[in-house]
Amino acid sequence: MSGTEDAPRDGAPVTEDALVLDGPGSHRLETRAVAEPGPGDARVRVHASGICGSDREIYQGNRPEGYVRYPITPGHEWSGTVEAVGAGVPAALVGRKVVGEGFRNCQVCDRCHAGDTTLCTAGYEETGFTQPGAMATTLTLPARLLHPLADDADLSAAALLEPAACVAAAALKANAQPGERVAVVGSGTLGMIAVQFLAAASPAELLVVDIRRDREELSLSFGATAFHTPDTLPEAEAGTYDIVVETAGSASAARDSAALLRRGGRLVLTGLPAAGAEGLDPTDLVVRQLEVQTVFGAPPAAWAHAVRVFGAGLLSLLPLVTHELPLTDFGTAIDLVGSGDPKVGKVLLRPRGLP
Repeated sequence: MSGTEDAPRDGAPVTEDALVLDGPGSHRLETRAVAEPGPGDARVRVHASGICGSDREIYQGNRPEGYVRYPITPGHEWSGTVEAVGAGVPAALVGRKVVGEGFRNCQVCDRCHAGDTTLCTAGYEETGFTQPGAMATTLTLPARLLHPLADDADLSAAALLEPAACVAAAALKANAQPGERVAVVGSGTLGMIAVQFLAAASPAELLVVDIRRDREELSLSFGATAFHTPDTLPEAEAGTYDIVVETAGSASAARDSAALLRRGGRLVLTGLPAAGAEGLDPTDLVVRQLEVQTVFGAPPAAWAHAVRVFGAGLLSLLPLVTHELPLTDFGTAIDLVGSGDPKVGKVLLRPRGLP
């Protein structure tokens, strides 16, 4: 086990381990009482929590103002099993394997009623950033945010369904049609998931562009038809693609993505570059009549799409996981994610310890 998990004795509360970031660069493991789910809530026993660039941002203090609230238990990519529910929640949910949406939307504003919960006008609230996340033994959240999985679902793979849902949102916005020429810029976790979603649309070509040549084999295995680094991309490829999905999270990647598009092409940006980065050329966007859409989080429809595709066995996520570490190794995990080592893919933390 990674830490403490005491059984009740003489009425004492059950305790658990939780990672806490008190501020940038400061993390600790605390022992706390296990929360009792309130009305409408469910308590999930966490199986694994993934680390992404956003987690490094809150650890380093680079998260935009208003999008993190310290002290915070991080963890927005997770999977687990429901172990208790509050009043008003079906008891049948107990024992189910689940994943869950992160955005704590108000449910009553016009954007929420339209299904655009990531645009909730009540303000930004998200698990792992402003609300306690899954880098703990348990996670308590509104049961309405949960998406049940099949009984035989692999929970380590399912921990990647949050980034998969974000990519599903991008794929739905891209609306790829059979026979179109499609490209993905970036070959990280988001990029490799994007390749799988876009390959399902039967494109005429599916190009992956990234600076990491070592990602070529994996890209092709997921359905890409070609792989290039920016410096090996033939000039003839510029201005010829119907759709480009950008996943790299840099200003240069956004510009490179736009350059690949034909006139009237569709660009979907999913990466989040550093604040103040120079963006796309508005003159180029107007003159070439490019359609630009963005993704920040995933609304319910995208979550449902990702979970459905995963449940059908059409989404391969486990090959993207390269490291599973106990919660006590958070510092090591953060260093791995930022190391630039080509052998490091998705890093998972196991709050209950490794098997």
